[in-house]
Amino acid sequence: MNKLTVIIDYQLGNLFSVKQACDRVGLNAIISSDKSDILKADALILPGVGAFAEAMTNFKKLDLIEPLKESVKAGKPLFGVCLGQQLLFTESEEFGSSKGLDLIPGVIKKFPAYSGANNLIKVPQIGWNHIYRKNVEWRETPLENVKENAYVYFVHSYYVEPANTQNILTQTNYSGIEYCSAVTNNKNIFATQFHPEKSGQLGLGIYKKWAELFNLVNNGK
Repeated sequence: MNKLTVIIDYQLGNLFSVKQACDRVGLNAIISSDKSDILKADALILPGVGAFAEAMTNFKKLDLIEPLKESVKAGKPLFGVCLGQQLLFTESEEFGSSKGLDLIPGVIKKFPAYSGANNLIKVPQIGWNHIYRKNVEWRETPLENVKENAYVYFVHSYYVEPANTQNILTQTNYSGIEYCSAVTNNKNIFATQFHPEKSGQLGLGIYKKWAELFNLVNNGK
């Protein structure tokens, strides 16, 4: 039996598209909001679409913050997607200021209305865009088989700004704004602003490589 991957259900998220991606690459994945499932999981996926503050409120109501932090501290792999990436950071500027999980130091910022003097930015960013390297090599990460400047799919109005540039795995340029589009931390945290599960075969390859890196699929051996 493959190791257990829990897709965390905090009532905001693209749960079923993530589950389908997991099924496609052979992960033994379940969707759950039960903290006992989180604690017994071998790996965790934190998806999400929606508002940062509402997500954190739901986390508190479901009593999932400590189980998640305990699991990450124990070294379990955690894969964050979109809002799931943003929640890993210290705080967000959305609707004033909201505290996050603080697993990675940094803040969440909204795309400005303009880039430069007159370049109006369309927010949210919806569609395909490039990812490229910043400081960290992609070798031995879920992006190892991804080519520089690959196209992936985005839907978001906010982006992460890590306090430490060594957390920045990829960057993306949107209407002249260069921002962090994927992060890594302590080898067991990997998260993307883009949606791998909506990025075709390239995205499925990211899930597959993540599974391989942490031996989550036994392939019948």
